[in-house]
Amino acid sequence: MEGMHDLFVRGKPYLAVIFLQFGLAGMDIISKVALNEGMSNYVFVVYRHAVATLVIAPFAFILDKKQRPKMTLPIFAKLAVLSILEPVIDQNMYFIGMKYTTATFAASMSNILPALTFVMACIFRLEKVRVKSIPSQAKIIGTVATVGGAMMMTLLKGPMVHLFWAKSNAHQNPTGAIDLAHSIRGALMISFGCLSWASFMILQAITLRTYPTELSMTAWICLLGTGEGAIVALVMERGNPSVWSINWDTKFLAALYSVIKHHS
Repeated sequence: MEGMHDLFVRGKPYLAVIFLQFGLAGMDIISKVALNEGMSNYVFVVYRHAVATLVIAPFAFILDKKQRPKMTLPIFAKLAVLSILEPVIDQNMYFIGMKYTTATFAASMSNILPALTFVMACIFRLEKVRVKSIPSQAKIIGTVATVGGAMMMTLLKGPMVHLFWAKSNAHQNPTGAIDLAHSIRGALMISFGCLSWASFMILQAITLRTYPTELSMTAWICLLGTGEGAIVALVMERGNPSVWSINWDTKFLAALYSVIKHHS
C-alpha cells in the first residue's frame, strides 16, 4: 500500500495535467458550440472576465491583504499591458480562429504556445540553453515538434468523416479550397493569439518580481481586461445590441465553464 501511495503522490502533477487537458478540451468544444449559435467572441471575452473578476477579487482581497505591495504607476502600467495581451488580444484572436476552423484544430494549434514561450524566454534571457545538455536538447526538439505539428494541422487535409448525428453541409466545396483557406486564416489568427499569450507569460514573470501576489495580479488583469474588452466589443459590435443578451443556454454555460477552467 505504501508503494501505491508513493506512486500516487509522485504521479499527482501528471494526473492534474491530464485532467486539465480534458477540461480545456471541453472548454473548446462548448465555446465552439456557443460561437456557432451566434455568440460574439468579443462579448464572450468580456463576460468570462467579468465573472472571473467577481469570483477572484474577494479571495485576492482577503488572502493577499498582508503581503500585497503598494500599487505604483509602473506596476499598474504592466498590469494594463498584461490585460491587453492575454484577455483581449489572445482570446479574441483564438476564438476568431476557432470560428474559421474547429475546436480540435484550435486546440492542436495552441500547442505552439510552449514553443513560442521558450523562444521568447531565450531572447529575453529568462531561459538558458546549453546545446550539450539533455534538458536543453529536449526543449529544442519539443519546440521543433510542436511547430511542425501545427504546420501539418494547417496544410494537410484528410478525408471527411460523416457521423450519423451530424448534419451534412450541401454547400461544401468538394475540392476543399475554401476549407484550406479558412484553415490557414484561422491558423494565423490562433498563432497570433498564442504569440500574444507567450508575451503575456514573459511580462507576467517580470511583473511578479515587483508585484509577487498572484491572486491580486490575476484579479487586476481580469478587471482591466473586462473594461478593455468591453471597449473593443462596443466598437466591433456597434449597432447590434442584441449580441449582449445572454440566457440560460449554451452561451451562459460556455462563459461560466471557461472561467472555471481558465483560472483553475
